[in-house]
Amino acid sequence: MMAVALAVDAGLGWPARVYARIGHPVTWLGALIAGLERRFNHGGPTRRLAMGTLTVTLVTAAAAGPAFALQGVLPGGAAGVVIGGLLVWPLVAARSLHDHVAAVARPLSRGDLTGARGAVAMIVGRDPATLDAAGVARAALESLSENASDGVVAPLFWGAILGLPGIAAYKAINTMDSMIGHRNARYEHFGKVAARLDDGVNLIPARLTGLAIALAGYSRAALRVMWRDAGAHRSPNAGWPEGAMAGALGIRLSGPRIYGDRVAEEPWLNGAAPDPDAAGLRRGLVIYVRAMGLCGLLLVIAAIGGM
Repeated sequence: MMAVALAVDAGLGWPARVYARIGHPVTWLGALIAGLERRFNHGGPTRRLAMGTLTVTLVTAAAAGPAFALQGVLPGGAAGVVIGGLLVWPLVAARSLHDHVAAVARPLSRGDLTGARGAVAMIVGRDPATLDAAGVARAALESLSENASDGVVAPLFWGAILGLPGIAAYKAINTMDSMIGHRNARYEHFGKVAARLDDGVNLIPARLTGLAIALAGYSRAALRVMWRDAGAHRSPNAGWPEGAMAGALGIRLSGPRIYGDRVAEEPWLNGAAPDPDAAGLRRGLVIYVRAMGLCGLLLVIAAIGGM
């Protein structure tokens, strides 16, 4: 089922015509989360924590409940695998991630820094105006590496283990983290449970993604850098795929970055290596495609073994 979803997504992505007509399951979840946040996120820290916990419960149930019901009525055999794969397809973002990062690589390769900054602004939160060519390449590679885990490997992992309810619940948790799991005055308490839960569900997938990147890059250095530097990352999970990509390409990632008027002094991953360039970004895309192909192969093998 998960292999079918990955294959369909790799071939089609989520068509713009479909998005324009019905949106996307993640946008549906986002609307629910935004509505609950407006309703519940007020009062003191204790109340905000309690209401945030309730929000996590409601959103996760809203996603996993219908998925559980659908899984119960799937037919057996190949028909059930195909239908289930088509239902899962919107929740896998392999094609979209590749296309967004490739949209950065194309202008960067032509020396069009303005175009590359505009494209990278679609996938990162930092101010693109502060980024030089190396900063754009670094930001795109970090997004590619981290979202290979969050957007592809983790959904497939939980779908393979728990079926439709597993992947639906994961997408709900990950979407909540991206919307309310921030450490600021508004979300510090309300989004705490969402953020901690997201850390937990990504713990294994992030490390598997780092391993897949290392294997796809045919790189012992990727394993070495990942093991050595991942723990220094601000995230308990993102450092693993990012460290693997840094080692596989022989470049440095992470490091200080600017968010609005604030400078975040982040440590480097593979800090002794040079900055990436456009060629490094293109090589990163090749490694990403190989890594996702490896994941697909493993899913097929697991499905055959489970027959």
